[in-house]
Amino acid sequence: MAITKLERRTRIRMRIRKRLSGTPEAPRLTVFRSNKEIYAQIVDDNSGKTLVAASSRDKVLAGGKGNKTEQAQKVGAAIAQKATAAGIGVVVFDRNGYLYHGRVKALADSARENGLKF
Repeated sequence: MAITKLERRTRIRMRIRKRLSGTPEAPRLTVFRSNKEIYAQIVDDNSGKTLVAASSRDKVLAGGKGNKTEQAQKVGAAIAQKATAAGIGVVVFDRNGYLYHGRVKALADSARENGLKF
């Protein structure tokens, strides 16, 4: 029987998470992409805490709506600014089973341009 898109993404996600983990020195930058919005958070997996989060639903970013790729760029810039304010400079990028193109790539590139290293 054929697997669904969600099952396929879950398998890819588990394969990625097997070898990728956020530490206090280099926490994990994870991305969630819905049909309308995009969310990013920086997580320390040792303590199980979310250190910094940003999304396209934030009041600051929700005002100037562009297309979804432009929203992802704004979220990437916002997460990078919040991370540097919290003293986080190096992260490990977790694409969460999504292909690295489009909105996910736009978010990652924008975060890199605004000071995060990964």
